[in-house]
Amino acid sequence: MPTRSDMPQAVLFDMDGTLVDTEGLWWQATTEVASSLGRTLAPEQVWGRTIEDVALLLGSPDLAAALTTAFAERVGQGVTVMPGALDLLAELHAEGIPTALVTASPRSIAEQVLPLLNHRFDLVVAVEDTARGKPHPDPYLRAAACLGVDPRRCVAVEDSPTGIAAATAAGCHVLVADPVAGLPGLHAMSVS
Repeated sequence: MPTRSDMPQAVLFDMDGTLVDTEGLWWQATTEVASSLGRTLAPEQVWGRTIEDVALLLGSPDLAAALTTAFAERVGQGVTVMPGALDLLAELHAEGIPTALVTASPRSIAEQVLPLLNHRFDLVVAVEDTARGKPHPDPYLRAAACLGVDPRRCVAVEDSPTGIAAATAAGCHVLVADPVAGLPGLHAMSVS
């Protein structure tokens, strides 16, 4: 367990692929919309990207609504919470360490997922909350500012290269979630 001085001031969580297993659902939604346009996408064009980024990649910002609907339908059919996520959230709550959800998904998707996590986040930063999304540092900087903490004293839990780049650029310590092993406990989080 980290010493009190090594403990993060806050832990900032990505959602998709980190707390819940929705990356496959996002991939299905994007490929469905792309296929309807006669287009194909590669996974690296999609993972960790905002709906708006993928809509632009497909040729029109107007496609964001179709992508959101396709993704929301799949999320509504049920998602799996990642191994260790509930335990880690409970540990952080017990220690009184603030938490934020920092997601590239729209708030409407986050609101579908939040009840599954049985945790009250101190803050939710969704894609609508910053002018630039991941891989820019803006979402993580906003979360730290709203929580009143130094991003350099925060741990960001991420799974995608895009999210890792955003958290790193914000100055956060990054813990990369393992999709098989899941999330580690609080003992793995240190800002020293």
